[in-house]
Amino acid sequence: MALYTDGKVAFVSSDTAEARAAREILVARHGDAGIEKASIVVALGGDGLMLETLHRVMDRNIPVYGMNFGSVGFLMNEYSPDALDVRLRAAMPTTIHPLKMRVTDAQGTVSEALALNEVSLFRSSYQAAKIQIRIDGDVRLEELICDGIIAATPAGSTAYNLSAHGPILPITAPLLALTPISPFRPRRWRGAILSNRANISFTTLEAGKRPLSAVADNVEFNEVIEVRVHEDRRHSATLLFDPGHSLDERVLIEQFRY
Repeated sequence: MALYTDGKVAFVSSDTAEARAAREILVARHGDAGIEKASIVVALGGDGLMLETLHRVMDRNIPVYGMNFGSVGFLMNEYSPDALDVRLRAAMPTTIHPLKMRVTDAQGTVSEALALNEVSLFRSSYQAAKIQIRIDGDVRLEELICDGIIAATPAGSTAYNLSAHGPILPITAPLLALTPISPFRPRRWRGAILSNRANISFTTLEAGKRPLSAVADNVEFNEVIEVRVHEDRRHSATLLFDPGHSLDERVLIEQFRY
């Protein structure tokens, strides 16, 4: 699928010396249209930079092609300064949809944020969290005692969700992963796989004694009382991958690592 057609490429990089130097090389060769005028953005860094860039261009129909200068680079391609125009023309798109998080805090303030990877709740004190979980309005878990809980998209299922022993979801699957962080009671509950149409509600129990924070990717809210989460298909972001190294393929490979 040819996406690189007009040469309007913008380059962004992380703050590492290696990524900044790579950006200078590529800008000298290809110019820089600036992110406001670009038809493609090339991100030089790690997965954190990729998520930040995707949030910047979300809903603007501007795909992002990443080259890895981070530690994992699951959302990135390998770095090479050569034949970038050829790689961009051959790159395959993957479109993902974010989760929408709606938070009500202890003061009654309602806030919203989008998450391409996951929405996470964390205990904010030495006390374990107590969380009630509703799915589509029905109480499914009366009381979860834990350090927190994660609601992950397929794209985010290989990130923090995987570290918390959650399931890996195929990138095209219409599913969400619900994964507890260090669950204490119920001791054997290890989470759930939900339809991407599910409406998830988390209610903080004993909020004064056991405060919680809620995070959508990198946006955090404190002293949350209720958090509602659902997939928001009105918003989308597109990643570009070299042929044979798509996000689908990477998710599949990750399931056979040991």
